[in-house]
Amino acid sequence: MSEADEMFWELVDELRFADSRVEEGTIMGSRCARVCGEFLALTGFKDSGLVVKLPRDRVDELVAAGTGRPFAPAGRVFREWVSVPEPDVDLWRLLLAEGVVFVAPSRPSSADGV
Repeated sequence: MSEADEMFWELVDELRFADSRVEEGTIMGSRCARVCGEFLALTGFKDSGLVVKLPRDRVDELVAAGTGRPFAPAGRVFREWVSVPEPDVDLWRLLLAEGVVFVAPSRPSSADGV
């Protein structure tokens, strides 16, 4: 496992500790992080670094800033996924937290009278 992969899984463990909805899963034959069963992020896919699901405008912002790259695993760009190839613990932590909010926003529970 690369250092970037190790850092990613340490960050996912932090998320799991803070939010029990975060879990490990698989996507495209690789380990990934999911929230409520929905894709959140992965690392190590063809040197893409962190790949995380975010709102399209946030993806566009990261790409325009040169921080991220479009994610196109089979030649087709996934507009709500961004690749952040350079390991940066603070940035990756921030993007993973943003991804959790995007993928599975908090919903009121039935105990809240909904």
